Amino acid sequence: MRRICLALPTNRQCMATIELLYKEACYAASNFDVQVCLLIIDTSEPQALEKNATAVSHLPVSPNIEVVHLDESQQRQFLHTLCQRAGYESERLLELMLPKGVSYGACTNRAFLFAAALNCQTVHRRDSDCHYQVLHGDIVFPIHQELLSLGHMASTISDTSITRDLTESQTSQAVAMVAASFIGEMSVDIGEMQQLSADIYFDVVKLWAKKGATQAEQLELVEESFKGAGTEVFSGDRATLGRADPMRVDMCNISFFGVQEVVPLPPAKDTIGSDYFLIHLVYHAELPAVVHNRHIDNFYTPERRTDLGFANYQRRFIKFMLSMPYFHRAYQLMAAAGPGALLDKQQRINSAEVCHIIESTLNIDTDHSHQVFDDIIRNYRLLGGRYQSVANQLVNEKNSLIERAKLDMQDYLFLSRNWMQLINLSKELGL
Repeated sequence: MRRICLALPTNRQCMATIELLYKEACYAASNFDVQVCLLIIDTSEPQALEKNATAVSHLPVSPNIEVVHLDESQQRQFLHTLCQRAGYESERLLELMLPKGVSYGACTNRAFLFAAALNCQTVHRRDSDCHYQVLHGDIVFPIHQELLSLGHMASTISDTSITRDLTESQTSQAVAMVAASFIGEMSVDIGEMQQLSADIYFDVVKLWAKKGATQAEQLELVEESFKGAGTEVFSGDRATLGRADPMRVDMCNISFFGVQEVVPLPPAKDTIGSDYFLIHLVYHAELPAVVHNRHIDNFYTPERRTDLGFANYQRRFIKFMLSMPYFHRAYQLMAAAGPGALLDKQQRINSAEVCHIIESTLNIDTDHSHQVFDDIIRNYRLLGGRYQSVANQLVNEKNSLIERAKLDMQDYLFLSRNWMQLINLSKELGL
């Protein structure tokens, strides 16, 4: 019986989400030959942590379901022991794995390590600010599609809801990723910007395009960005097995087999989008993946609506913009390398090649980043109000933010070079 990890990283009270994920775990254990470890990685403040713990304590005991709720001190103790076993600088590694600020990559990396320690073969990631759709009174659980194919040989997938679009080489490989997207509010908090000025919205969003992108490419990017599956309400299963377009899936609704034990996610702090690297890696390595339509229902938490929450989120958005030149360069190098270099003889991700690609991004010039930052500040000031306040706060941090984006990639290279050892030690250490 396969052990799987249904993982929920959170830094907020989310009692309803915990109960919902338990229902998803029950669905998986009842309908598939799996043992489910429901893993809640919690870095909430004490009051929220206590409420989450109460929700966990009220979950009934169910066959083939193990619930693991780790608070920040428990996570830190595990990581500290792991550092000691590995012989690394404890402080640097702990900061990359469990930083004081928000890091979308770091929280998912912890899920990968804890899943390995729990002897789970696959990781199924969810977010605390989402709900599932409902059809005819039944909850539409993404794990249904994930367990139909994830980790199985692509040639053996025969479910009628899945359309096959495989290359010859993919048929002999295991499905490495199964994912969908979201409906509801945009994944990035810029909807208000679009309402205030469609022109400024276009001028800002196009800035995450690769350097030298044509106007047509910019138009297409803006049209597709941050909207997920739009308003596509679930009416029945549809899925495609083949090569997964990174623009069609989201990290709030995703699962991995194998790849997460070879390459981590970028641990950048205060940077949205820093956790999408593996999606692009699976795409360029041409590993078989499934894109399905069991999209989650995205919503913004009340904190995102406050002035402080708004300012914090806009900082993360701007840091995302400054990080993209490095990621675009990495994706360009992945495309050039292709599966011949990105995969080893066993058809697994070649960690050494990925590390070489990450290292090769570090020598890009930052002229484009300076221009991107200046354009964002100019547009935010034109918008006025809260956007102007953010611009005024960040304008004097220009050089430090641009430098931080490069240092983030250096941190990512360090973590990537040591990742497989950390995974193997986690398996030995256990939870």
